[in-house]
Amino acid sequence: MRLDRKALSPPLRPANLLSARQLAFAWSVMAAIALLAWVLVVGQARDMGVEPGTMGMDVPLFLLLWLVMMIAMMFPSVAPVALTWARSIGRQSPTRGVRVARTAQFAGGYLLVWTAFGLIAYGLLAWTGTLVDEHPGAGRWIGAGAFLVAGLYQFGSWKEICLRHCRSPMGQLVRYTGFRPRVRDLRVGAHHGAYCVGCCWGLMVVLVPLGVMNILAMAALAVVIFVEKLWRLGPVFSQVVGAAFLVLAVLSLFQPWLLPGLIPPESPMTEMLTP
Repeated sequence: MRLDRKALSPPLRPANLLSARQLAFAWSVMAAIALLAWVLVVGQARDMGVEPGTMGMDVPLFLLLWLVMMIAMMFPSVAPVALTWARSIGRQSPTRGVRVARTAQFAGGYLLVWTAFGLIAYGLLAWTGTLVDEHPGAGRWIGAGAFLVAGLYQFGSWKEICLRHCRSPMGQLVRYTGFRPRVRDLRVGAHHGAYCVGCCWGLMVVLVPLGVMNILAMAALAVVIFVEKLWRLGPVFSQVVGAAFLVLAVLSLFQPWLLPGLIPPESPMTEMLTP
């Protein structure tokens, strides 16, 4: 009896091809959302410029702008984790509407944590803005301190732990499946967001001296975050960035042009050198 190889070979599975298409579509959606967020941030930054403090924004407006900033800066680097979780959702929820809703919950939980951190950022900016308005010469010390804290944190153990999770989250994603189904996706997003804040809060601190609406600074930090999390040599790159921040901490004491976010618009840059 002669066996037919065609009968023995497994057929092509359209479901696998569909999964690949869905994955590409999901990548496109997240990229489009991040791009739209960048367009909104750039447009707003042109109207506001770079100034110390909260630039006159109240808390709700600041948090709304902060949320758009986080979408622009974080979505490219969080996309692999979100899509990995979405693929696991696909095995449990065959209905497209359910998958979309659950993925949206994941993103909502992630952004909720960053919004909470935005409250801390608002308080820090309000405090530094008031201090610089009253004592312009204090700006150089605030800037140096921000770069110093950010640089040292890049070498710390907490940074290493959080970065390790963000780079290899599969162990945590498996553990997340044991969460109770109720608002599980929201909790998963918030849990991963907490690790992301732990990994990146030091980078966000440098927006105080560089300016919270400094588009070039935001773009540079977004690239740093992306490379740290996705490049093979990301941990090494993270320490190189830390060393650069330490250098900036020293230079900012003598080069006020490095501190656009701490210079009042009515004050000449030379005031930053006044003791």
